[in-house]
Amino acid sequence: MSPASGILLVDKPGGITSHDVVARTRRAFGTRKIGHAGTLDPMATGLLVLGIEGSTRLLTYLVGLDKTYETTIRLGSATTTDDAEGETVSTAGSDELAVVTDARIAEGVARLTGRISQVPSTFSAIKVDGKRAYDLARAGQDVELKSREVTISRFAVGAIRRSGDAIELDATIDCSSGTYIRALARDLGADLGVGGHLTMLRRTRIGPFDLADAHELDSLADGVPAPLDPAEVAGRVLGRLDVTADEARDLRHGKKLADQAARLGGDLAAAIDPDGVLVGIVERRGDALKSAMNMPEAAA
Repeated sequence: MSPASGILLVDKPGGITSHDVVARTRRAFGTRKIGHAGTLDPMATGLLVLGIEGSTRLLTYLVGLDKTYETTIRLGSATTTDDAEGETVSTAGSDELAVVTDARIAEGVARLTGRISQVPSTFSAIKVDGKRAYDLARAGQDVELKSREVTISRFAVGAIRRSGDAIELDATIDCSSGTYIRALARDLGADLGVGGHLTMLRRTRIGPFDLADAHELDSLADGVPAPLDPAEVAGRVLGRLDVTADEARDLRHGKKLADQAARLGGDLAAAIDPDGVLVGIVERRGDALKSAMNMPEAAA
C-alpha cells in the first residue's frame, strides 16, 4: 500500500546533505516518490519541506516562497566558501577590527537590506555550462557567476561579540527565494573592509511553514508521521477555491470552467472539491478557469 500523499516538514541536522534527508525519508515511508522544495548546505540546519507521493507536484509552487534564517556572521576573515567549512583566504588585523563600530555594522547591514544585487557564492549549486559551480571551483577553475536581484526584507542584528581577532554577530534575516546568506556574510565583511563569512545558519521558516512544526529526522525511525494534507498546504500557500463535484470532474478531465475567472482572487488558487480533496491548481484562461496542475486521483 502506498503511503499517504502530503507535505512533510523536517528539521535537518547539521553535517548531512538535503539529499541524505530525502533518502532517509524515502526509507521511512517506503517510497521513492519524495522530493524537496529547496536544499540546505551540509553545515546548515533547519526547515526542509518534503513532498510525498503525488504531493511532489506541489513542490513547484513552494520553492519560490520567502524564507527566514537565524545566522551567525564572523567578521575578520574571509573563506573560499563564504562559510566556516572553507579555507581562510584573508584575515584582518586588530587595528582594522577596532574601527568596525556597532554604528558601522548597522550602516553596512542597511546597505544590504531591501532590493539588492547579489553575486551568489562560488561554492553554490548554480549550474555553469551544465556543471555545478561548486564542482568547477573544487576543480580549481575560475567561476564567474552573474549577479541576481534579491530582496532582504529584514536584516536584524542581535548580539555582537568582540574578541581580538574577530567580531561575531547574530542576525535574523527574512529574504526572497534564491538569496544566498553566505553571500550576505561575505558582502558585509567586504563592505566593512575586514572580510566575513558564515559560521551558523538555521532556516526557521518557508512561507507559512514554521520550524516549530517540523519533525526531527531521527524521529522518523520510530514511526511514519502523518504528512500535512495537500489541500491544506495548497490552500495556505495559494488560496482556496471551492469547486462543485461537476467542476472538479471537468477540471480533472482538462476542461475549462467557462466564465469563472472572476472567482479567482490571485493568479493561482487551490481547487478543492466537496470532499476536501485537492483537485489541482487552477489559473485564469481569458474569462475561464483551467487547471495548471492536476493532482493524481486516488485509486478507487
